[in-house]
Amino acid sequence: MRPIVQISLDLTNIDEALETAHLAMRAGVDWLEAGTPLILAEGLHGVRALREAFPETPIVADLKTMDGGYLEAEMMAKAGATHVVVMARAHEETIRCVVKAGEDFGCQVMGDNMVSEDMVAGAKRLEDLGCGFVIHHIGYDERRGIAARGQRMPSPLDQLRQVVEAVNVPVQAVGGLSLEQAIECPRYGAPLVVLGAPLTIDADAFKTADGDLEASLRLICDAVHAQEVQS
Repeated sequence: MRPIVQISLDLTNIDEALETAHLAMRAGVDWLEAGTPLILAEGLHGVRALREAFPETPIVADLKTMDGGYLEAEMMAKAGATHVVVMARAHEETIRCVVKAGEDFGCQVMGDNMVSEDMVAGAKRLEDLGCGFVIHHIGYDERRGIAARGQRMPSPLDQLRQVVEAVNVPVQAVGGLSLEQAIECPRYGAPLVVLGAPLTIDADAFKTADGDLEASLRLICDAVHAQEVQS
């Protein structure tokens, strides 16, 4: 598949999220993500606002669902989300419920393997239970905590090739990637490139990054879209 650029709107109010989304779409971003901070702050209103402003754009609701899977997915799909996120560490029945809701309400399901004891097995489990995408994810707190103790910060690139080889669904890598690393993801076989904290958003304040963000995003989108996904 053609590489896709997704921006994670890890912001805490609708107005700033919409401003950033408009800028991102002008720059060539393909998908918008209602990031977890935005969902916590604005809930369904944030997703509805994005859908109203961008009626044809895929919108990922990063719910990180752990329980109540059917209802959460149903609510987000009805609000306009085209994709919802469920965690690999959730109970098998929760993942099945999210997948069923996705089928019932025309929403695709992305499974997130964050904090899986075996990241590759976690990714495979998500695919086996019906998820159409895998998010290979090293968490924010995990990365920062390990780095604060003076240890090497883990990266999703450490096992990205193994995850890609283990599943037959599209993979995206999330968690502490530099811009250069994010752009390189299609070369690992991961066609969904996510831009967010700390790439385009201030990861500590969750505010829009300083500088000419639109010009930077355009360069990134051009670089990603020009690639072939490696198998």
